[in-house]
Amino acid sequence: MNPSLDPIDKSSSNNAFVIKVDELTRSFGDIVAVDHLSLRVRRGEIFGFLGPNGAGKTTTIKMLCGLLAPTYGNGQVVGYDLRHERHQIKCNSGYMAQNFSLYPDLTCEENFRFFSGVYGIYGEALRKRMRLLFDRLELAERSRTQAGKLSGGMRQRLALACALVHSPELVFLDEPTAGVDPNQRQRLWDLLYDLCQEGTTLFVTTHYLDEAERCHNVGFMLDGHLIAHDSPPLLKKRLQDHMIGIEVRNTVPALRAVRLLPDVRDVTLYGYELRVFYPTAIDWRTKEEILKKTIVDAGSQVINIYPLQPTLEDLFMSFTHQLRDAQAA
Repeated sequence: MNPSLDPIDKSSSNNAFVIKVDELTRSFGDIVAVDHLSLRVRRGEIFGFLGPNGAGKTTTIKMLCGLLAPTYGNGQVVGYDLRHERHQIKCNSGYMAQNFSLYPDLTCEENFRFFSGVYGIYGEALRKRMRLLFDRLELAERSRTQAGKLSGGMRQRLALACALVHSPELVFLDEPTAGVDPNQRQRLWDLLYDLCQEGTTLFVTTHYLDEAERCHNVGFMLDGHLIAHDSPPLLKKRLQDHMIGIEVRNTVPALRAVRLLPDVRDVTLYGYELRVFYPTAIDWRTKEEILKKTIVDAGSQVINIYPLQPTLEDLFMSFTHQLRDAQAA
């Protein structure tokens, strides 16, 4: 059985939210990277932060962990003021960068000792923390291995160990499983759940929407705006009764034909399944005949037609369409 990490001391910040910000904005000249973002993240949860490249996710994280001052807005992170107590925020939170940012020529132990020194952890406290984390993250046998010679999954484990060196109550993980094979992704998520269970709040960005399903709550970023924020089940309920699944043969002609129907917002293809989106809730049975006729007329064949349970990917596509429609209006 793996040893547990030290429990989080919550005495200094005992409110329900570890992150509480309002109207958070960051501009770079005329470019607004994050636009009036208001967000709440509860203590002890895994919060998934989603969005395409350039949506403003990394800029948001840099503001929240005290690395970047906001242009406008205010709030608290781990009980400290976002504008005036950024040093305290950095001391009480951890950050695992999207790209491997440790020193490849140093060993795992040397990297860990370097980051321990940054946070003023030395002597027996350092040795105890290193033993605990290296055993937990399966790094003990690789302590003398150069970081640059580790596999992708082990590099992420080392980066996580260095982010946890000072027992932070909040850890930001920017694309923690990027480039990691499926087996290592699963093992890393098991570790994240353990950390959460022991009191650490995790703020995770990911491009893998199946990973977002594992989070307690998620937020969708697009063009610098937070366009949705809730638990995955409640978010997906917003798209309930908006989708129909159709299993077909000769998929491409069927896809093109259904996209031309005037009341269809979009169609995506998964194997032999068309996923048909409608802008408003519908009874799928009222659309069945016209969909069948359209597909047959296109030279395809309908195998089955059914109401569809939305995924977070479906939801994000729907939110994207809504925002683009509002911007075009």
